[in-house]
Amino acid sequence: MKSRRRFIKNIGLGIGAAAISPTLIQAKPLENQIANKKYRPIILSTWNHGFEANNVAWETLENSGSLLDAVEKGVNVPENDPENTSVGFGGFPDRDGNVTLDACIMDGNGNCGAVSYLENIKNPISVARKVMENTPHVMLSGKGAYDFALAQGFKHENLLTEKSKARWIEWKKTENYSTEINIENHDTIGMIALDNNGNLAGACTTSGLAWKMNGRVGDSPIIGAGLFVDNEVGAATATGKGEAVIKIAGAAIIVELMRSGKSPQEACQEAVYRIAKKQKDFKTFQVGFLAINKSGEYGAFSIQDGFSYAIHTKVFKEMKKAEHMLDSKVRTY
Repeated sequence: MKSRRRFIKNIGLGIGAAAISPTLIQAKPLENQIANKKYRPIILSTWNHGFEANNVAWETLENSGSLLDAVEKGVNVPENDPENTSVGFGGFPDRDGNVTLDACIMDGNGNCGAVSYLENIKNPISVARKVMENTPHVMLSGKGAYDFALAQGFKHENLLTEKSKARWIEWKKTENYSTEINIENHDTIGMIALDNNGNLAGACTTSGLAWKMNGRVGDSPIIGAGLFVDNEVGAATATGKGEAVIKIAGAAIIVELMRSGKSPQEACQEAVYRIAKKQKDFKTFQVGFLAINKSGEYGAFSIQDGFSYAIHTKVFKEMKKAEHMLDSKVRTY
């Protein structure tokens, strides 16, 4: 199976990056407006694995859990799935064979916690929440994060499954870092949620780029890059090539664009176009954004085709496919 962060080589679309301008995007009529309170709570997650994650988040809310409980328990689902090679247990390792995990969690009042480069601990999102609630810090990394997790009652576990180990051994024969996108339709999971009272929360967790350099950290544990939440405005999360997201402070930019009056869909589009305008190699990788505002409107947009997301409301739950920049009906260059 091929992984999340598999950067594409075979797009084959001739695109002129210099001609890209976010200001030229024509806003389409919003199909994703579910501001009516009858739909709340609203839970959104990236990729197909978000569907089951949303179900668990919803059950948590129904059992009187908090919104933070919901996003934590929701993303625990792919974290605990050994068949998921891009999140948590079973994730593909770095080039040295180490599975290292990144995660962050945030509520709408600015409270947040994160861990990066965490080894041998199964649920990094739950450790991130402990960082938020039990320390004066926002992020712990590496051995410090590991020691903290043990002190909080988490157990040392080997996260490298036989399946992922076999793939790593196979990869070492060529050490080819050129990879493809969206092959398994999963990646980092980002979950954002709105409750009945208009409060927001979010979580983001990943095992990072397959075969990465030892010590590499992507956008997923970085507040403002992989995730940002503000009760006054909305929430956003990112997936795909973390380095590209970090360079524009992706999630925070989207929330600020919504603050200035953009819809979630328009804000996600503009963030993607900023990446394409600034990063000339944008044809070779995927980034997707998912956002919701305080009214319950939501939006999603990506560079490449193939980015899906899951939505769960009081009225319906389903998978949706995001619009993407390379769609001839969307692009304006």
